[in-house]
Amino acid sequence: MIYNDLLNKKKKMAVIGLGYVGLPIALEFAKKISVIGFDIKADRIDMMKQKIDPSNELLSEDFEGCDIVFTSDIEDLREAAFFVVAVPTPIDVHKNPDLTPLLSATETVGKVLSEGNYVVYESTVYPGCTEEDCIPLLSKISGLKYMDQFKVGFSPERINPGDREHTLTKITKVTSGCDPVSAEEIAKTYELVIEAGVHRADSIKVAEAAKIIENAQRDINIAFMNELSMIFNKMGIDTYEVLEAAGTKWNFLRFYPGLVGGHCIGVDPYYLTYKSAKFGHHAQIINSGRGINDGMGAYVARQVTLKLSANFPNLKDCRVLVMGATFKENVSDIRNSKVADVIAELKEFGVQVDVVDPYASPDEIREEYDFELADSIRGPYHGIVIAVNHKEYAQLDEAYFQSITHPEAIFADLKGIFKGKISTLNYWSL
Repeated sequence: MIYNDLLNKKKKMAVIGLGYVGLPIALEFAKKISVIGFDIKADRIDMMKQKIDPSNELLSEDFEGCDIVFTSDIEDLREAAFFVVAVPTPIDVHKNPDLTPLLSATETVGKVLSEGNYVVYESTVYPGCTEEDCIPLLSKISGLKYMDQFKVGFSPERINPGDREHTLTKITKVTSGCDPVSAEEIAKTYELVIEAGVHRADSIKVAEAAKIIENAQRDINIAFMNELSMIFNKMGIDTYEVLEAAGTKWNFLRFYPGLVGGHCIGVDPYYLTYKSAKFGHHAQIINSGRGINDGMGAYVARQVTLKLSANFPNLKDCRVLVMGATFKENVSDIRNSKVADVIAELKEFGVQVDVVDPYASPDEIREEYDFELADSIRGPYHGIVIAVNHKEYAQLDEAYFQSITHPEAIFADLKGIFKGKISTLNYWSL
């Protein structure tokens, strides 16, 4: 059995894709079994060989005591018998699933697949993708017969970037296999590292669907909060005070308004709506939620410019400082950051915008969004937008913000972290 061979180090595991999902998986397993960490980007491999996480999520000590070899050479994968695929599953410009990274990784595995091997996918996909898109490709390239000569499973990733509390081993893992034997072998393998335990899903499709609705559920709930924020803004009611009051009931769900970006919540629902359309169903609630959340960047910019124009007659003379450009607090990941929408819309109104972020890479920002990060804060500004609640910003006070702004400047606090702490500047929050 594959589990025993891995445990006794007679066979090796290979993790394909060493981003914020794949690297923690590879290192955790490497404390128990022999692992090959594979990524197509040689520069990232060089960093990991030096015990540096390119995603800035893990510390150098997290690499200690691990039986792992990092490589970008496909030939090294021939030593593996258990493959874990953890590559991105983005959307294209039309908001349809882009399976290019997933199918490319599948081709890579197919080229080195041997009889008796296992392949487990962790990348978030629509129900049916593993069996309809990935497995046929594995069979075609390897020349092996599915089920008879190789087994496949699905175990969706549940890693939360920037969260040092809910780490890989502390989150219950959903696992599945293509038959009862593979389902058990895969579950036991993950139980080597998952302290919180493993939930054995009935099928690959069930495991795929479970993951996709996790993020769709959060997306819909945040969209509801964003719509409430728009409504209460028109009524002159403080949304956070409403949520605080409503939250005194034991079964009230605690979600808050905000920008919804990143590579999970802002992307995964489109995989479900895409697949549902294939079955002739228009996913009304999911699409409505996506529409609200996708428009929040433009909404924020419009609110800021309305408040600016009330105090400063010429928007083209206004300078606004946007603090934070990553998709969430205390991470370096800029993928699908909705802060970029805020910046683009402000510039459409003619506002001059400076952007700072202690975590984001200037080169990545330039390449992805075509704007520059300011190397310093050069006031005075007519407005400040706290777009991401990085811990560095939460330590600032109103005196600091006053020192870099004009009198009557607008202070837009999108996550409400300075609620009750700003009295002189013109405070606004979602």
